Amino acid sequence: MKMVGMELLLRPDFVCGGQNPPRSFYKKRAICHIVHFFAIKCSMKKILLCGARSFYFVGIGGVSMSALAKILISMGYTVCGSDRCESDYTAQFAARGVSVTFGADDEIIDDCDALVYTDAIKKDDPHILRAINGNKIIIPRGRLLAAVAQLYDCTIAVAGCHGKTTCTCMLAHIFACADKPFTAHIGGNDLSFGNCRLSGNQFFITEACEYNKNFLLLQPDIGVVLNSDADHLECYGDGAHVIKAYRQFSEGCKKWAGLYGDPCGRADVTFGPDESADYRAVRLRSEGGRYAFDVFECGRFLCRVRLNVYGRHNVFNALAAVAAARLAGIRPEAIEGGLARFSGVERRFEKIGNCGGCEVIADYAHHPREITAALRTAAEITRGEIYVIFQPHTYSRTKNLFGDFVVALSGIKHLLIYKTFAAREYFDAEGSALTLSNAIKNSRYAECERDIKHFVKDAGGDDKILVLGAGNIYDIAKKLFN
Repeated sequence: MKMVGMELLLRPDFVCGGQNPPRSFYKKRAICHIVHFFAIKCSMKKILLCGARSFYFVGIGGVSMSALAKILISMGYTVCGSDRCESDYTAQFAARGVSVTFGADDEIIDDCDALVYTDAIKKDDPHILRAINGNKIIIPRGRLLAAVAQLYDCTIAVAGCHGKTTCTCMLAHIFACADKPFTAHIGGNDLSFGNCRLSGNQFFITEACEYNKNFLLLQPDIGVVLNSDADHLECYGDGAHVIKAYRQFSEGCKKWAGLYGDPCGRADVTFGPDESADYRAVRLRSEGGRYAFDVFECGRFLCRVRLNVYGRHNVFNALAAVAAARLAGIRPEAIEGGLARFSGVERRFEKIGNCGGCEVIADYAHHPREITAALRTAAEITRGEIYVIFQPHTYSRTKNLFGDFVVALSGIKHLLIYKTFAAREYFDAEGSALTLSNAIKNSRYAECERDIKHFVKDAGGDDKILVLGAGNIYDIAKKLFN
């Protein structure tokens, strides 16, 4: 039996973000109920936690939260939760007999040992207040993920402003092809695996989210840094602090793979287009927007890769996956086979429907660099016009990267900017979709589905409709065009 550090979940300084808690922490239990407990890994799929056997997830319909809930269920825990509205994830839980409610409060919390919440949940949320009053263990999502990762022999964590989900999925397919016992926690829906793959407990493959520095909670055996572009500046302040956080993440990895030349530091192994990179793509060829190439490892041929996903940017995601897989000892044949089997992720240049005879493609792009990559890919496979519908995600991102958004979106012949998806934020005129639209020549602004229909009324034939954004524009587009 192997002892693991699950007791960290309830250590005061761990729960309080590394800060020494006030005396009231102990007297009033205002943050969480401290229970000393530990975990014993006693079999492949059964983890016994002394102190917490049942978990309530606030926002169980979220992509990461639902994946974590599935993992805990596979380990033998009791799980239930709530969300604001129904979704495919909540339907999956309902089909498995998991209790999911929709509303502001839930009595089921009284019967659970612990409550899990995300950064999107306010501290005065009724669910959290009820848990506090009931002296329940209260665990932020990021800390639960970090604790769960400790239950595996080897954790592989993928970080970066762009490409995390795709690279994580690529790794999952590589490990599946290699027939390795692994669990994958995915921040999106792989078209084959969904948001979670449960195939054993030797390797844990996960995304490492940089929002609120959550990725610094992880202690990966193998880390990947795809890039360290500026984002979430409402948390970091500026790009220099973003790079500093990525450096901290890489320093916390036993080994890590990084983009050659990235400012976050010298990695154990590197990937990229530079001839000095350890992993390079050679004899690159586009096959209708999908790329094939030879992978060279330290100057020697390793394998031939044929991707089944669109975009040159996915060549770099694949090289990162190759580098991490090789650090884990995966053979070249499994890498080649796994990447060939990977057919994509929902909302990553996904064909979702048809309008007037032209294809409708949805992409998660919500950062200027991601928008540029999506536009480049669309141009490569389109003979006609490209109609772009973009929904900004959060006011703060639009405000902090305003100039970059203007550059990325300018020059688009047919551009519609849809009202901002606010997520966890309040309205800010400086970062609104309308303000962005007014700053871009030939841009139109939309607030309803009727505006979208009118925008694409002339599209057809060889044209493409490209729907960009990380908010509810995806669901709106599927409703309109599927």
